[in-house]
Amino acid sequence: MARYRIFAIYSVLALLSAGLVVADPSPAMADYTTTVVNFNTAGNQVTRYDTEGNAVDAHDGDLALFGETYYLYGTSYDCGYTLTTAGTKFCGFKVYSSPDLVHWTDRGQLFEASGALWQGRCAPPQYGCYRPHVVYNQSTSKYVLWINGYDNASGYHVFTSDFPTGPFAELAAPTLAVQGTGAGFNNGDMDVFVDDDLAKTAYLAYTDIRGGHDQIVEKLNASYTSGTGQYTRLNINSTEAPSLFKRGLIYYHLSGPNCPYCTGTATQYRYAGGPLGPWSAPTTINTNSCGGQPSFVSAIPTASGTTYLYGSDLWNGEFNEALANYHWAPLTFAGNGSISSFSCLASVSIALTTGSAGSQIVPADRDQADGVDGFRHWCDIHSTGFRRMQTFVASRTGTLTSASYTSFRKGNPNAGLTFSIVAVNASLQPVGTPLFTTTVPADAVGWSPRNVTVRPHIPVTAGIRYGIQVQSTTTAGCYGLTYNDTAPYPGGGEAYSTNGTTYIAETNRSSKFETTIGAPNFAAVATSTASSSVEAWGWGRVKAHDGQRITSPSAAGWSTDSNLGADHPEWILLDLGTSRLVQRVDLYPRNDPGNVGQGFPKALKIEVSVDAVTWTEVRNETGLGLPSAAVQSFPFATGHNARYIRVTGTSLRNSNPNDASYRLQLAEVEVY
Repeated sequence: MARYRIFAIYSVLALLSAGLVVADPSPAMADYTTTVVNFNTAGNQVTRYDTEGNAVDAHDGDLALFGETYYLYGTSYDCGYTLTTAGTKFCGFKVYSSPDLVHWTDRGQLFEASGALWQGRCAPPQYGCYRPHVVYNQSTSKYVLWINGYDNASGYHVFTSDFPTGPFAELAAPTLAVQGTGAGFNNGDMDVFVDDDLAKTAYLAYTDIRGGHDQIVEKLNASYTSGTGQYTRLNINSTEAPSLFKRGLIYYHLSGPNCPYCTGTATQYRYAGGPLGPWSAPTTINTNSCGGQPSFVSAIPTASGTTYLYGSDLWNGEFNEALANYHWAPLTFAGNGSISSFSCLASVSIALTTGSAGSQIVPADRDQADGVDGFRHWCDIHSTGFRRMQTFVASRTGTLTSASYTSFRKGNPNAGLTFSIVAVNASLQPVGTPLFTTTVPADAVGWSPRNVTVRPHIPVTAGIRYGIQVQSTTTAGCYGLTYNDTAPYPGGGEAYSTNGTTYIAETNRSSKFETTIGAPNFAAVATSTASSSVEAWGWGRVKAHDGQRITSPSAAGWSTDSNLGADHPEWILLDLGTSRLVQRVDLYPRNDPGNVGQGFPKALKIEVSVDAVTWTEVRNETGLGLPSAAVQSFPFATGHNARYIRVTGTSLRNSNPNDASYRLQLAEVEVY
């Protein structure tokens, strides 16, 4: 039987009527005012991008503040996971960090999820894994992660870590007062809430699927890793997506109707004097959750007191939820503490007391770009569809070292995405033959809008207009573009073609892109040797310098193949063909979902030589941590004339519990 705290609804109403339910006292002033954008001026959803210009891929999760940093947790969909669709993979759980709720840095996966264990638990025909929530336990000094799944009796898995970004280690499955007897549809969406009492008591708000999608609130044990059996029912049916929070003396429970990936379900709330109730009748505060489904409510310290930031996932119903965006806005409260009905805001400014200005990562040699703000997505690049072109005017003469076009895939394309760089006239028509052409494999393009980058290494001239042409011969699915119709790039510069010959300019439209003009990457024309090399499953020695920085099944990069279960050195050597003035080496770690940073060495040295006999050590690094997907750059104190470059992993790591081998793995090696 459920146990209840001795709080009656009438006592809560008395508190509301007396005006005793108030926000926290206001600080003197805000440190930083930030603006969160949900929709553009036309009312259309816009995509949030991380600091590297890739779409934020964290859904149905939670937003938390630990210390001075905000963390966004969510389920990833970039690898193509689709509910109940056979053959799709489970993509794992992501975490992003931000100083200002706007500029989000991709911190990778919470734990390794690409192996057989988690694919068996979460990929079809299983019903998936969702709703990552992380809280901090002061008594154990551990960050505790809960996720929802359908492979055990409780419906949940619990992990702990010393850091908010993980990696998280799984503990024994939790036991709850309400659960099944084995795997199946037992419990669903949940939230983890830590009270502000002296004991910092935690509670799990969860969905009892077997009980008609009723809502349960159960007290957790002192370590926040399992239930205690003390619980209450809210006695409501057909609900999911709960959020539990406290404001003043009152506890609030938000939820929506049971409707997986629905594009507009209501948000309701209930209130109580304690987490174990009794709880009030429901009140609807938004009829469609701004086009999606409720996700979280997070307490944010602001200049006016604590702001309760409401978030909803704006599911798209397109069988590619990697494209789903978000709506975030503060809840408002009446004088008596009741939550007011809210409208869906295009943007909202928040005066943060914990916050500072963030920024995008800008390559030192970037030449042209149109930013990350106000972009929408669309998918029409395929064999009988459109060819797209974004034009740009080079600001300086030099080598076009990279061209990025933000794209995604949908519907399993059966051919790659072909890029060409062309000269373009004032009417946005290509002139002459392409200056560069390459095809990016389909599996190197994610399902979430990301920068797809090619390395032309061709000469360009200041003041000349060029175009990034994108097309595909795929007869299944499509590739997408992201666009902004307010001309973030001067004049827009975007055009399309249905015949590949004549292009039609679209007024003020820009496709999201970026170009760099700088020193050529000498590794692009190098040959290579290595201490050992896997030459299968997308791995290969030459793929360490093939221009593909994105790790994919067909272009995984380079991996050693010594199969040693102990730490040992491994190396790769690049022959540039002739002596060059070399000033730095850039190493790109693995970036495939679930494996970000794996195989990157704990210690390395870089040596240069003119004859491959006498070597000069130019960098020697120890104590290297597991990196993010970002480039790890190693500049030299002075430039060196060298034909040969050798990178040696002097101490390797084994971060994959499913593989006892110590390997050196890199997505790409570049030399400048």
